[in-house]
Amino acid sequence: MFRPSRIEIDRAAIAHNIKELTKRIPQDIMAVVKANAYGHGAVEVAKIALQNGATMLGVALLEEAIELRDAGIMAPILVMEAQFPQYAGIAAERDITLSVFSAEWVKEAAAYIEEKPLTVHIKVDTGMGRLGLRTREQLDALLEEATDSFVVEGIYTHFATADELDSDLYYTQQERFERLMEGIHERFRYIHTSNSAGAIRMAGQDVPYNLVRVGIAIYGLYPSHEMETFYSFLRPAFTLKSQLMQVKRLEAGQTISYGATYTTSADEWIGTVPVGYADGWLRKASGFEVEVNGFRCPIVGRVCMDRFMIRLPEEFPVGTDVTLIGGSVAIDELASYLGTINYEIVCQFTSRLPRHYV
Repeated sequence: MFRPSRIEIDRAAIAHNIKELTKRIPQDIMAVVKANAYGHGAVEVAKIALQNGATMLGVALLEEAIELRDAGIMAPILVMEAQFPQYAGIAAERDITLSVFSAEWVKEAAAYIEEKPLTVHIKVDTGMGRLGLRTREQLDALLEEATDSFVVEGIYTHFATADELDSDLYYTQQERFERLMEGIHERFRYIHTSNSAGAIRMAGQDVPYNLVRVGIAIYGLYPSHEMETFYSFLRPAFTLKSQLMQVKRLEAGQTISYGATYTTSADEWIGTVPVGYADGWLRKASGFEVEVNGFRCPIVGRVCMDRFMIRLPEEFPVGTDVTLIGGSVAIDELASYLGTINYEIVCQFTSRLPRHYV
């Protein structure tokens, strides 16, 4: 590694989070490792999750599932995004489960499945307005079409507002799903509706579901601020660090970075940090504070493609560690500053920042 900028992933924190989730959730746990495990590294996180209580993995793309298979991971994997029917045979050969949502898709996909049948979970749209069938008639037609080339293993839906404690839609979606499922629960090995937020909320309820999909909580992050009390046991696993590459004293009246948006008001110590928007550290982070030697130091001037500058309280040596996320700088603080959510923050960092597992 020539560049000091890196992401550090705490293996023990992820293991702790999985173990604590299994204590609180009676259903089997699907560890959702899509989007490179929310930026934490899909292969490594998948291994940690399976070693500590998860029984299944969830991804968005067929490519993501194949990456896990190529890494030697043989646990069940569900692809939750829509796939074109012509790739059904590839999924079947690699023992990868696909989400299906229409009889027409099943009929077309059957032509591409050869010796091994394709395992599928049926996706139901109960209020997200995304992927999924919506009526019992559509469900019955799909089940009738899914014959010899398919193993219909599961059925599921996704809550739009599980992380909002006073949402009527959350309960409406549950009711819609139950009406659609009336009389056919026994046809499915797995029935699942809950993400991280819903999993804890439904943990004490008597519901006929035996699998939950846990994503953001695995990584030690809250599904929303409303859910913090449910997840006080979590440990964040993600830290973003770099080092000072240059430190210099500028006199009053000097401008910094593109557009000259910052001007020193007195003699100031300015440090240069080699992380920029090409790494996923967005230009909108200008003005945000990072941590150096226990001090919170503001970003001055615009974030550049490969670096940004900070105002230091005093002279620090070149090579001093800079913590962009971690320590006193929480992911949720950065998310709030940028007007977004913690999910987007951890997913935005590019492969230019290597992941180190500690």
